[in-house]
Amino acid sequence: MSVEQPLVLGIETSCDETGVGIVRGEALLVDAVASSVDDHARFGGVVPEVASRAHLEEMVPTIERACREAGVQLRDLDAISVTSGPGLAGSLMVGVASAKALALSLGVPLYGVNHLASHVAVDIVEHGPLPQPTMALLVSGGHSSLLLVPDVTSDIRSLGSTIDDAAGEAFDKVARVLGLPFPGGPHIDRMAREGQVTIDFPRGLTAGRDMERHRFDFSFSGLKTAVSRWVQAKEAAGEPVPVADVAASFQEAVVDVLTRKAVLACREQGAENLQIGGGVAANSRLRAMAQSRCDAAGIELRVPRPGLCTDNGAMVAALGAQMVLKGRDASRLDLPADSSMPVTQVQN
Repeated sequence: MSVEQPLVLGIETSCDETGVGIVRGEALLVDAVASSVDDHARFGGVVPEVASRAHLEEMVPTIERACREAGVQLRDLDAISVTSGPGLAGSLMVGVASAKALALSLGVPLYGVNHLASHVAVDIVEHGPLPQPTMALLVSGGHSSLLLVPDVTSDIRSLGSTIDDAAGEAFDKVARVLGLPFPGGPHIDRMAREGQVTIDFPRGLTAGRDMERHRFDFSFSGLKTAVSRWVQAKEAAGEPVPVADVAASFQEAVVDVLTRKAVLACREQGAENLQIGGGVAANSRLRAMAQSRCDAAGIELRVPRPGLCTDNGAMVAALGAQMVLKGRDASRLDLPADSSMPVTQVQN
């Protein structure tokens, strides 16, 4: 194995995207994704059994496409990396089983890695080595987390997380209330650009005793309920619902809380860098407010391009390559698919 520039293939199947990425050292060669989001849209959310079947159907074609586009052969690989958790159990099993088969047949080491840690590591292929430590704000459909990351391959410390609905989940539920398609995030972002922030929706866990007890935690369930009741009141009164204004006001409340707590965490922990990852990191208002607040606080902001924020194989390959470069032990071939793998556990 070339320790200096290891060629690593990463497999991501934690939810509804079949992602295969190939990284050489810290350079991304290819990021191939086959999404089953259209299969879930008519249900208004991800159906685990449908996602698992889609992974089974797309795994081999996506691996073949990734290798073809990267100009590499499977026999060239130095290691295989795979998301072993957290995520949907059935989906994870497809990816883990595929990775085991590849690693065993090729005779290369296998690294079962954490999905959330991978969201942090992917920024390496975009902006270079991570500062030590890095503060990471991860926001997606299933997670809203603030993490202090001294070493993405071995040392991730959780400062706070969601206590109910994650940010992305709240976007999906509010989109449904407003009659917007699934997934809700991109549609609310687009609609919000046409509206004004005219409604003062609540900011959960940001004041008084709640802030003392949950300084770096997040709660968006109350916000989601407030939006739903506001819309219901308008409808009950026979008045038109200003969808664009509701979208803008809701989005502003979410982004305000996320960026406010992230900058506060940087200040209190002495972190000079903030990285934002996860699907919600593609939100244009989140990026703009984070940049503004980081500039004011003298914090360097790092955000991967939108395509690397959503679930993808590149992020798994990036973390796998870092495991090789740092000399971390490979995983055992009997590694599990762990749907509840804690964020502080980088590797299975």
